[in-house]
Amino acid sequence: MNTGVAALRAENQQLRSELHELLDQAHINQQIMQRHQAFDLRLIASSGFRELIETVSLTMADTFNLEIVTLTLIDSDHAIRRILHELQIGLDEFPNLLFLDALPDNAALPVRPALGVYQAQQHQFMFPTYRPSSVALLPLSRQHTLIGYLALGSAHQERFSQQLATDFIERLASIVAICLENVINNERLKHIGLTDQLTGVNNRRYLEQRMQEEISRAQRDRSALSCLFIDIDHFKRVNDSFGHQCGDDVLREVASRIKQELRLSDSLGRFGGEEFVVLLTQATLQDAARIGERIRASVAQQQIRLSGNDEVLQITVSIGVASLMPPERNINATAAKQALLKQADDALYRAKESGRNRVMLAEPLVSA
Repeated sequence: MNTGVAALRAENQQLRSELHELLDQAHINQQIMQRHQAFDLRLIASSGFRELIETVSLTMADTFNLEIVTLTLIDSDHAIRRILHELQIGLDEFPNLLFLDALPDNAALPVRPALGVYQAQQHQFMFPTYRPSSVALLPLSRQHTLIGYLALGSAHQERFSQQLATDFIERLASIVAICLENVINNERLKHIGLTDQLTGVNNRRYLEQRMQEEISRAQRDRSALSCLFIDIDHFKRVNDSFGHQCGDDVLREVASRIKQELRLSDSLGRFGGEEFVVLLTQATLQDAARIGERIRASVAQQQIRLSGNDEVLQITVSIGVASLMPPERNINATAAKQALLKQADDALYRAKESGRNRVMLAEPLVSA
């Protein structure tokens, strides 16, 4: 009898111990689920590209106890990268945000989530700064189109084994893809509102906003900032002689040639009619003069062929150049912007008066 009671007590104790372990595990699972739900909500709440990338590349690694999370986007026409540039988001800010013009030829990448041991030949381009032991590759698709990959890396080889179920991470990939599409579309809408629809370059609203931002930055950094005011010579004659459609062709081609001579950090905007303004960061008056001359030569040296007919036109531009070297700190950015534009516009007027097809320099506005 005593033996039977002792056995029952031992069994009961064992059951109690197992129950406590199950309760503890249930509590841990509940905490994990709460963290995951909080992370999902944070993803969904991301209103801009910067916030989303920070959530994916930084917060996700902490939430899921991973050594690295990278996001690779397929951006064949550089449209996303142009948006990031307009948002002043530098790619060096997010080393785990990667771009591909197309998938590498030797990358046998999956169309469904794939888990397993890290293999350099297949996975290195998704993990350029860290070599994990095991990886999970999550394809991101929208509208039946592959838009990129979310890559999770762990230092533990057993973390992502091929035997693990993928339901959870498939759901995670779907959320990331939807959020990514949402913020990109939102940023594109903002970009459209700041873009000249005819030429595809920035509009006046964007450029004036950007000028104030760059002037404030130049005031802090004590760096030079320059501006080109560009006007197409005798543009009214083009419209009067060949029609507004041909005039539109000229505007588009001139905008394209200007853009080809600029750095990624520079900004080009159509200021109205046949006038364009270029903002050159960290550029002295002499730097701006050289760029202005390249633009003038690029337009003048090659005729512009009009669409729909065999006509070719010889087009030239006149350019006024002005600089803040550096902007005065005791003048607000709005006043400094207006002064810079006026200086460039006055120089442009003198270029026109001097015979057109030339670059004319203003006197630099030097701080005391």
